[in-house]
Amino acid sequence: MKTTLSMIAILVLFNVTVLQAQDVTTVTTTDPDISKNLDLKAVASVFGASKDLEDFEKRLNDPKTQLSNLDLNADGEVDYLRVIETSKNKTHLVTIQAVIGDNKFQDVAVIDVDKDSGDEAQVQVVGDVFMYGPNYIITTVYVRPPVIWVWFWGPAYRPWRSPYYWRSYPRYYTPWRPYPVSRYQKNVNVNINVNNTYNRTTVRKNTTAVSLQNQSRRNDFGAKNKSVTPKSTSKATGKKVQDNWETQATKNSKKGALKPNTTKTTKTPKANAKVKPTVKPKAKAVKKPKGRGRGH
Repeated sequence: MKTTLSMIAILVLFNVTVLQAQDVTTVTTTDPDISKNLDLKAVASVFGASKDLEDFEKRLNDPKTQLSNLDLNADGEVDYLRVIETSKNKTHLVTIQAVIGDNKFQDVAVIDVDKDSGDEAQVQVVGDVFMYGPNYIITTVYVRPPVIWVWFWGPAYRPWRSPYYWRSYPRYYTPWRPYPVSRYQKNVNVNINVNNTYNRTTVRKNTTAVSLQNQSRRNDFGAKNKSVTPKSTSKATGKKVQDNWETQATKNSKKGALKPNTTKTTKTPKANAKVKPTVKPKAKAVKKPKGRGRGH
């Protein structure tokens, strides 16, 4: 019994030591709340419902469905998600990038699309390691073969690279404000086809897709926030809308309204400061001229 209690005490002490060490250790991934602002099951679902990649990009940014809740640049508006595709042999890599500034992009997730030895299409949605942590992978099995399969391996196929960038978006797109995470996750569920199967795994099947991703990955947001401590993680997320998005939106709306005061001000003495008394200069003594005494 004493041995068991001693072992428990050692384990508790070890865990406390580890937790204390984590408080000062820098991390290379951002707050996990980021990953909660784009549901990859919803992404996989709308991907299977799209007729081609142009249609897929439109569904990602549809103001009516509001599939995304990401605001990485903290401007009070959900970031536009563009779609970039690269391919090699039977493998197609579909990259989803957040447009966060002028020539600044952040990979959010990729979709590996390929055919196995039996000529069956396979799909894995992989969250970016900076956004979702390592090995955040969803293998999707669709209840019906998606129409987009016909496009990928049919005569109408053309490689898709989004023509949109910072401040240049399609006409249908109107940005919206991010919601608290709990509200977003409740709303986004209606976009998930529950008849499909979404399996979490840590194994990425296609090595060709990994190679293609390494050649084209954009990590501008991650590079800016690559070393953050747990205490300052909220800065790296680009937002904390899950607690009070209205406050954030209010701050953003007032941004630039108050200009810094450039008027020079006269310094006033601090309270209780000792003031040196003014000392008047001593008047110089005037010597009286020597006069002649009486009798002279």
